[in-house]
Parts: sequence; C-alpha cells; structure tokens
Amino acid sequence: MAQSQTFDTSGLVAAIGDAVVISDADGRIVVWNPAAERIFGFSEAEALGESLDLITPERHRRRHWDGYAKTMRTGETRYGTSLLKVPALHKDGRALSIAFTVALLHGAAGEVTGIAAVIRDETERFQEERSLRRRVAELEEALGTLVCA
Repeated sequence: MAQSQTFDTSGLVAAIGDAVVISDADGRIVVWNPAAERIFGFSEAEALGESLDLITPERHRRRHWDGYAKTMRTGETRYGTSLLKVPALHKDGRALSIAFTVALLHGAAGEVTGIAAVIRDETERFQEERSLRRRVAELEEALGTLVCA
C-alpha cells in the first residue's frame, strides 16, 4: 500500500505561474499574487483593496458588475469550469486578452463571500490567431480572384 504524502501548500498561490486574484463580495481585491503583478503591472500594494475596475476595461464594467452582483446574490456562476476569455487592462493602459476560471468562496453559513480567479495572459496567442485569420481571409480572397479570372 502506497504511503500518503502531505504537502505544504501555503506558498502555492505565490509560486503558481498563473495570476491568482481573489476579490471579496464587494469586488475589492484581497489576494494578488506575483503572477498577477507580472501580467497586469500593478504591485500587490497597489492592487489590494482596489476594485476589480483596476483591470476591467471601462466599456466592459457594467456587464462585469451585473454578472458579479448576480453571482453574489444567487451563489451560482457558469464560469466555474468554463474558460472565460475577456479583455483586461495593464497598468500602462494597454489592452490585454486574458482567459480565466473562477471558484466561489463561501462563508460558514454557506453564503458567497468572494470569488477566486485563476488568470492566464492570452494576449500574444490572441494576436497570432487574429493575424492568421486575417491571412487566411486574404488568401481566400486572392484564390477567389484567381478562380474567377
């Protein structure tokens, strides 16, 4: 029989390569790991206590907060196992493309007390895909011109 091994997971959030951002019921950031600093450009000190508006583009904030409030109210999210891909903001103002999953955090009485998000920067991959789609469209157009000629 294999012996079970115990691991110290206390440093996991700090060591993981993906951003871990945890927000409370009001959408204030309470955990911001080193990968979040690397991806978004804000230090932990700059992010903690701030609203998720810090990394949410203005044009997406209303939809974000409507969904956030609904999740807090109902205790349900469709993004627990589904990868959500959305735009985000870097500290320097440039747009990012991120992909993430979330986990709801619960208090002793079962109420939702916050949301943990594990986030990956997909900006480079998204730009490559967009470039490839553009190139395919150009080639299809050129091929269509040749066939019709």
